[in-house]
Amino acid sequence: MQNIVVAVDFSDQSERVIQVARDLASAHSARVWLIHAAEPDPDFVGYEAGPQSVRDSVAREFRKEHRELQQIAEGLRADGIDATALLVQGPTIRTILDEAERLGADHIVVGSHGRGAISRVLLGSVSEGVVHKAPCTVTVVRPTTTKGDSSE
Repeated sequence: MQNIVVAVDFSDQSERVIQVARDLASAHSARVWLIHAAEPDPDFVGYEAGPQSVRDSVAREFRKEHRELQQIAEGLRADGIDATALLVQGPTIRTILDEAERLGADHIVVGSHGRGAISRVLLGSVSEGVVHKAPCTVTVVRPTTTKGDSSE
């Protein structure tokens, strides 16, 4: 059975990413691993309210993201797809790649937010980082444009 790792960031793009993964999984009778790489917000460093309030806030966010990820997995399972949700803490690109390797991924599906070249140079791009370092096939789902579907 093939393994498809799907990077979910809960952006507007996530719904398209899930649909592409659903189509691939159905076509190949594959297992889907939904991955959300959760990083603590760097703005919390040095936050005045104290460490416990920071930990509580981060924990609430992780629980919310975990519930959302579980709901996506339940939707895929309702469609007959073997799906597992994993909320993993760590740097986004490295976490996606490490989990893909650990799970023996045959395919990774990741979204692109359509940022331009200058933004990629300054900020980096998760999809670009995954494409360049992945040990398997990667499908990048690009944002919808007014000129039609532009998924790759």
